Amino acid sequence: MSLKLSFEVSIIDVHFDNMGTSALKSYSAVNEMSSKTGQTSEPSLKREKPYSIDKDLLKKEVVIHTFRASGPGGQHRNVTDSGVRLVHPPSGVTVSATEARSQFRNRERAFERLIARLTKLNRIEKPRVPTKKSKAARERTLEEKHRIREKKRLRQHPEAEE
Repeated sequence: MSLKLSFEVSIIDVHFDNMGTSALKSYSAVNEMSSKTGQTSEPSLKREKPYSIDKDLLKKEVVIHTFRASGPGGQHRNVTDSGVRLVHPPSGVTVSATEARSQFRNRERAFERLIARLTKLNRIEKPRVPTKKSKAARERTLEEKHRIREKKRLRQHPEAEE
């Protein structure tokens, strides 16, 4: 008699670097474990569909952090939490905006940056097709090299004849 257990594992890792920015990685795996074999499956890191760039959906998905922005701006900027950092857990993308004195404007700018980054991530690159130079192009290159070689040879001092 073999007993099969089925369960789903979700692990979220948060890493902070020296600058205080975070990278959020999410792993999800479905594991079937047989009592005889004891096999486990590796977490799947591939995403099935592109990330949504609709602002209303993003507002539900992101984690919004506010912080005190530094830099010029005077007393008002030094006492308000106007900096905004958005973390998008499905993709692990983190963006921040601290330019404006207003938290509302910084949030809008951060969402614009997040949408731009997700659009870039959604882009599927075409595989490169390796190509060879044509015979005529190779001949032109060789001809140019011969011209340069002759030019350099003529620059040298003539040999002293005895």
